Amino acid sequence: MKKLLKILAIILGVIVLVVIVFLLYVNFSKIPSYQNEAPDIVVMMDSVHIAEGARIASMMCLQCHGSKDGKLGGGYMADAGEFGEVYAPNITQHPEFGITDYTEGEILYLLRTGIKKDGQYAPPWMPKYPYMSDEDIQSIIAFLRSDHPLVQPSDHNPPTIKPSFFAKFLLAIGTFKPLPFPEKRIEPPDTSDKIVYGRYLSTAKFECFGCHSAAFKTVNVMKPELSEGYFGGGNRLYDKELNLILSSNLTMDKETGLGTWDEAGFMRTVKYGIRPDGTPLRYPMVPYPGLTDEEVSAIWAYLQTIPEIHNPNDVLIE
Repeated sequence: MKKLLKILAIILGVIVLVVIVFLLYVNFSKIPSYQNEAPDIVVMMDSVHIAEGARIASMMCLQCHGSKDGKLGGGYMADAGEFGEVYAPNITQHPEFGITDYTEGEILYLLRTGIKKDGQYAPPWMPKYPYMSDEDIQSIIAFLRSDHPLVQPSDHNPPTIKPSFFAKFLLAIGTFKPLPFPEKRIEPPDTSDKIVYGRYLSTAKFECFGCHSAAFKTVNVMKPELSEGYFGGGNRLYDKELNLILSSNLTMDKETGLGTWDEAGFMRTVKYGIRPDGTPLRYPMVPYPGLTDEEVSAIWAYLQTIPEIHNPNDVLIE
């Protein structure tokens, strides 16, 4: 019996030692790097692509990368607090602080996979766009290379990111890792099919599901519908005073979601920031007047198809 207890003690000691070593490894580790296999591409720098890229960026980039000088000079990301002290980088044309040293292919590779020019991985606070059409994603690149005021050189130089132990742990076990680069061209969706188009807009182009599901750490970018609480809300967000705001339930649940809304009320809320009861939206949810009526209508049509989630802990962003 004593011999058995001794063996069990040794085994337990080895397990504890392994766990301690692993935790120390995680604590002192850095964000991992990967091979950068950016392709050579040529981006159409015409007014149509630049304008569409600016429109997308105003909705997808400005809120995180916007700086006090009115450009995309980067800033603090309060919503990523559980992942550490996180700052969105300067993505203007500043020769030192910006992204002028990136090629068009390297920007594309970053947006698709999350791998930067130097090979370092950009963790989940940086959105990735594995399913955005080539047309749309190249419009973003055209905008970043244009003479648009938002991307002119900003002197803002955000501090270095300090990932939390939690973020390092998720990186170490492979929860956060680069996405695969598409093997073939991604074509635009069929805009005549409102549900197909709405799914594309809300999961691939504007990524509504990321904020409006349960939590950033359980978002499944490659299979959005498998995200925990898909469109059921409850994700932890923060207003400008760093007060906690839980994202809204966008499923058609009548008590905690949008089940009592109609399309007109949804459109007014999304585009102009006024909910059906007359109350305004509150940051971090902002109005998106840049969306077309056709886009909002398609998103509304797609939301009708999502399984309802009853989320009594949800707090509407108001």
